[in-house]
Amino acid sequence: MANSMEVKGSVIASMPSFIENNFGKAGLSKWMEEISEGARNVFSIKIDEDNWYPLTVTLTEPMANLAHLFYEWDLKIASWELGRFSADFSVSSVKKLFFKFGSTKFFLNKAAEFMDGYYRPAKISPISVEEGEGIFHITKFDEIEKTVEFRIAGWIERVLEIAGNKNISVEVTQSLKDFKPYTEFLVKWE
Repeated sequence: MANSMEVKGSVIASMPSFIENNFGKAGLSKWMEEISEGARNVFSIKIDEDNWYPLTVTLTEPMANLAHLFYEWDLKIASWELGRFSADFSVSSVKKLFFKFGSTKFFLNKAAEFMDGYYRPAKISPISVEEGEGIFHITKFDEIEKTVEFRIAGWIERVLEIAGNKNISVEVTQSLKDFKPYTEFLVKWE
């Protein structure tokens, strides 16, 4: 498929570490056996974080395998927890952004721009970001799945925690997957 969605290696690089940290080496081996041959070929070597990979083979399907093996098919919890872990995985670069630019409001406006650099073709935009609340829309993402939305939501939640915010809530209020015109994230924090 020439026009299929792609994901940056930096998005998928944390998945094996997440599984090993939470379910041990045996869990990682079990997951590696469960994923497709295409995914196994990618995850069996060090992932090039600057390279692009097919979204379905390296993110969507492996997250479903994760949910199946360790979360009793709860795709939301599996994807959300993976998103949170990936924020911790990249904490040094996230902290640098906060220290450089300051406010949560500023960072969230920039984060939407950065997200476009992790999924292609995709369009993620801040609709409104006020102090304590933000709304983001994904308007282009041809192979969107709930797992990807939940992973992004978990990442946002954890990044806000790392920045020192409290009482954080991230809600996916509507979804492209449900044939809505966009996926919407409603983010609140103190």
